[in-house]
Amino acid sequence: MDLPNITLLSYAHFGNEILEKISGTVQQEFRYPVLIKEMHLDLSEFYDAGRRQYNGDKLLREVNLVGIPGSSKTIGLFNVDLFIPILTYIFGQAQLGGRTAIVSQYRLSNERYGIMTDSDFLLDRFKKEVIHELGHLFGLIHCHIPTCVMRSSTYVEDIDQKDVQLCFQCRKLMGIG
Repeated sequence: MDLPNITLLSYAHFGNEILEKISGTVQQEFRYPVLIKEMHLDLSEFYDAGRRQYNGDKLLREVNLVGIPGSSKTIGLFNVDLFIPILTYIFGQAQLGGRTAIVSQYRLSNERYGIMTDSDFLLDRFKKEVIHELGHLFGLIHCHIPTCVMRSSTYVEDIDQKDVQLCFQCRKLMGIG
């Protein structure tokens, strides 16, 4: 019998190097094998013209329908501006204790905020958001420890202040501490 794994579904052209680095970080943090699968999806049906953004709730449901055999947790990776009806924008979204999450790189780049491009910052933020949403899939709620990756992030500056790892308390809750 195969070990359960985490699957990263790439719905954008991130490049193998970025996906491999995210995969390595996820595998190191959660100690599950990680698979990467390139996906194609017509995003037009998820676009809300009034908001000029993509509906995160609908995309999450779509990723949930994919169903990768043997995958215990699946996360869709996008590069579009996401929203949910109650928030102006989101970096990612997960079903708490569920099996599916989404993360978008769109609002993680410095250029969105008028700052010089920094691919290292972008990759670091992307890794943190992926780990954060996977934490929710494994049942973790937001943490109050300032450097924990499970702390809530409203702005990219909040993401920058966190580590890419779970804190000791969150690791203990997951049984990997």
